[in-house]
Amino acid sequence: MSQRNFGMILSVVALTVATAGAQQQTAPQLEAQARAAQPPWTFISFDVPQAKSSSAWGINGDGAVVGTFTDTAGKQHGYLLIGGVFTTIDYPNALSTVARGINNHGDIVGWHVDAKGLPGGGMRGFLLQHGVFTDVIDPKHLNSMPMRITDDGPIVGCVHDADTMGTMHGFVFSNGKFSELSTPASMSNGVTPDGSMTAGFYFPDTTNDNFDRGYIAGGGNLAPFDYPFSTFTDVWDINASAEVVGDYGDAAGNEHGFLLTPSLVDPTFGITPPAGISLSYNFVSIDYPAATLTQANGINRHGDVVGLYEDSAGAQHAFLLLQARRRTR
Repeated sequence: MSQRNFGMILSVVALTVATAGAQQQTAPQLEAQARAAQPPWTFISFDVPQAKSSSAWGINGDGAVVGTFTDTAGKQHGYLLIGGVFTTIDYPNALSTVARGINNHGDIVGWHVDAKGLPGGGMRGFLLQHGVFTDVIDPKHLNSMPMRITDDGPIVGCVHDADTMGTMHGFVFSNGKFSELSTPASMSNGVTPDGSMTAGFYFPDTTNDNFDRGYIAGGGNLAPFDYPFSTFTDVWDINASAEVVGDYGDAAGNEHGFLLTPSLVDPTFGITPPAGISLSYNFVSIDYPAATLTQANGINRHGDVVGLYEDSAGAQHAFLLLQARRRTR
């Protein structure tokens, strides 16, 4: 199957548009149906104590969550949440610290900024293991942003120089070496535990940062996709079952989270379904109740999702979403 055909399959809503009648419906009607088809979910909102804003970005199989928060003085910190207890993460002497990913061993990746006004933002990657920070910095680029780490150690993220478009590429850091995704203006934001598949987004037009497309990559192939009828699609994570989470914009200018669930994915990215089985993907929109904006940022092997939302007053909070049908595992 060609990359083009696979990308087209990824762009099909398998939830409600399979019937002939649905093909005559408008984009808003289909969007409303997708949101109405949400599975039984339980949302839990949380904030770092005394924080001005909170967001959640990563969750491991044991339920440990990492993210960022801004204090009342406007400084950004990372945090780790385990068993209801928050631990602040600050790279030594940094102006700001961002925690993005955590594996099942508790290893955390992210980046820090040490000075204002540096080209491209001055983002320097780190790995935090057993309380010790180690640099994850590509010497060929001015900025390194680690996003996720597998249990075996490889790290994915993106690098860029003074600009954040033309020189931005997704990367894999493994055995002390960086390898870049050839697609320009790309970010690798998620990786399966075995490292065989990565997920992220890219900008097809490096002069336009208002439209980006999601992708799944592996085995030397890259399959782009869009949330149906969206104005942009951001992909932030992928789990062991190749479930993908991210956010998208609708025609009215609203931002929603989403969950993309495959019916069949070959771990080697070979599209070889058994006879009689067709490859299909189900998109479901994720909206925190009464929120004006929702973004799904991380997913673990149980299907638990973390992210952020904004309330009607414009305040940003973190959330944990539990899928009821998955909790029996």
